[in-house]
Amino acid sequence: MSITSDLLRGNTDTVLLALLESGDSYGYEINKSIKEYSGGEFTLKEATLYCAFKRLEESGDIESYWGSEAGGARRHYYRITDRGKNTLERSRNDWSNARRILDRLIFGKDEQI
Repeated sequence: MSITSDLLRGNTDTVLLALLESGDSYGYEINKSIKEYSGGEFTLKEATLYCAFKRLEESGDIESYWGSEAGGARRHYYRITDRGKNTLERSRNDWSNARRILDRLIFGKDEQI
C-alpha cells in the first residue's frame, strides 16, 4: 500500500525535525532514513528536501555547518536547535490532535483507537 502525497504534504518539516532530533545529519543520509523508516514507500525529491532545509534554517528551527573532509567529500550537516525542538513538540501535539479527530470522522465517533 502506497502512502499518498496529500497525506504527507505539510509534514515534511516535522519529519525532518524528528529525524534531526536523534542527531546531526546531512541530506543524503536523511533521505535514506526516510526511505528506510517508511519501508521504501516514501522518499523526498532532492529539491523538496533542500527547500525544506532552507525554510527550517530561515525560521531558526535548524542550523547547518560544513563537516570535515576526512572521510571524503565535505558534507553540509544540519542540526536541530532549541527552537526546532519546541516546534517539533508543537507539531507532534498538532498531529496527535488531528489524528484523533480524523479517526473519529473516518472510523466513527464512538471508535476507540
